[in-house]
Amino acid sequence: MELQDQRALVTGATSGIGRETAKLLAREGATVIVTGRNPEGGAKTVAEIEAAGGRASFVAADMSDIEAVRRLVTEVGEVDVLVNNAAIFPFAPTIEQDVPDFDAMFDVNVRAPYFLTAGLVPKMLAKGSGSIVNVTTIAAAVGMPDSSVYGASKAALESLTRTWAAEFSGSGVRVNNVSPGPVHTEKVLAQNGDLVEKLGSMTQLGRTAAPVEIAEVILFLASPRSSYLTGTTITADGGAIAV
Repeated sequence: MELQDQRALVTGATSGIGRETAKLLAREGATVIVTGRNPEGGAKTVAEIEAAGGRASFVAADMSDIEAVRRLVTEVGEVDVLVNNAAIFPFAPTIEQDVPDFDAMFDVNVRAPYFLTAGLVPKMLAKGSGSIVNVTTIAAAVGMPDSSVYGASKAALESLTRTWAAEFSGSGVRVNNVSPGPVHTEKVLAQNGDLVEKLGSMTQLGRTAAPVEIAEVILFLASPRSSYLTGTTITADGGAIAV
């Protein structure tokens, strides 16, 4: 198992991509800390991991609350793998975008991973090893109507991926990014079901991704198999932006 005896923290792991990522990391031997706002979802993720013979625990944390992020850093203490997956995406046209949702998206999608990374990376640097994986979106790279704030927040996280890779270079800590296209998750379907299915039909593969397909890419970036990758983005979009 590639992550034997490692500790991994996955944010937004109570459903969707985060849950599947937590399960895959545990399958590879990691002890996984599942975090999110939904205790029931967190308990489900932990139960599925333990049923498969893995090790996991749940820590409730609201990524929109900076004090909750700081408490999470203190409670977790030390990890070998950090997956910054938690995000919100209340889409709106620019001329209708309100300030509370604007602020919330940058709080969850940028500020939370920034200070979570800043809080946890010192111990990675001291050990001389670690992998940080950020999860963004193809909306960070291509113009998509009604996603101005969401796309901008994720573009900021992609920029941080490159900056952190440069800052932590030579330390043994790698920082990479996965940029999914349309993904078939509960949250996406609840908020934008018709849109995501339409986008999926327009990809080169003609469908949306299952969450586990994105989780497999995250596992690759977290594992020693990607040992020569840092500061890079893997676009997992079914060929949506290939042509």
